[in-house]
Amino acid sequence: MHAPPFRRNELGLVQTTRPVTPDELIHYAGDLLCADLLQRRSLKDPVEAREFLRLRVANQTREVFGVAFLDNRHRLLHFEIMFQGTISSTTVHPREIARRALELNAAAVILTHNHPSNDPEPSMMDYEITRRISDTLALVDVRIVDHLVMCRDSSVSLSDRGWRDDGLHKPPR
Repeated sequence: MHAPPFRRNELGLVQTTRPVTPDELIHYAGDLLCADLLQRRSLKDPVEAREFLRLRVANQTREVFGVAFLDNRHRLLHFEIMFQGTISSTTVHPREIARRALELNAAAVILTHNHPSNDPEPSMMDYEITRRISDTLALVDVRIVDHLVMCRDSSVSLSDRGWRDDGLHKPPR
């Protein structure tokens, strides 16, 4: 068994215990940011939410689908990568997101997934799964704040593209 690659010294500073890969460093930075957000911040600031989620999913080599579970003030309760797929798709089960939202007593969620191709343009399937998740979560009074498609260099917000969690579910034309 290997020693963890990071540890805190007596001053609280983080040190590496061995050489680390860029992916390990990015993953650890995401863990630190998540711990910080769990302690004090909400994800109301769209820029902060995007950066947090980009750190969590953008550098994955295959498509992953994550959910940030929020309380009624949009404070982060928990972030979880719930589904993993191939280099171009992943299967998402809305009922599992609803089950987890209920377990965590979440009032809202931010959905995110990556496009390993580094093209953040949402597909019609992205809009369709967002609609299906929205319909499922509406049954338990959990709202979708946004669905972000993340890449290494950029991201796209479905709400910025006209999608709203208001029952209308209008993808772009």
